[in-house]
Amino acid sequence: MPVPKQRHTKSRRNKRRSHLALKPQLFSLCPKCGKPVIPHHVCLNCGYYKEREVIDVLKKLEKKERKEKQKELAQAERETRKKKSLTMEELSKK
Repeated sequence: MPVPKQRHTKSRRNKRRSHLALKPQLFSLCPKCGKPVIPHHVCLNCGYYKEREVIDVLKKLEKKERKEKQKELAQAERETRKKKSLTMEELSKK
């Protein structure tokens, strides 16, 4: 088994390890429900990806839970629609 000819200094070792640090995950907001989502992943709250339903989230829930989830999703969608619609005054501010 090969053995290194010379010892590597601490600074050289630390320079090599400088790129190994963990970086915080970046989140974006789901356009459907407004919850934070990892980019290029399905939203686990509503089951949408790129404005298409990929997973039927309500299918696995019981009747009572399904009604609560539907109300929650409808309310979140209303809130996101309100945010998107801007008045003329708001447009002029930007």
